[in-house]
Amino acid sequence: MLDVDSQKPPKGKWSTPPFDPRFPNQNQTQNCYQNFLDYHRCVKRMNRRGKSTQPCQYYFRVFHSLCPMSWVQRWTQQIQDGTFAGKI
Repeated sequence: MLDVDSQKPPKGKWSTPPFDPRFPNQNQTQNCYQNFLDYHRCVKRMNRRGKSTQPCQYYFRVFHSLCPMSWVQRWTQQIQDGTFAGKI
């Protein structure tokens, strides 16, 4: 579930994330972090309900577009270690 290598975006046409009015400024750090959290919350809920995680792909695409991979790898490792500070 949290393996970064298996979560690489599929090949094909990817557009940039749409404008999010919650993050109107040029600095998109908070947008990156929020979409990372939203993706993992979505996957957790869908797995708990036994449903497909397809609706979560939007968040996955956005955080992969906005976040540096080093951040994603570090956060994923922290989740696996149980030391991630965010509420998932």
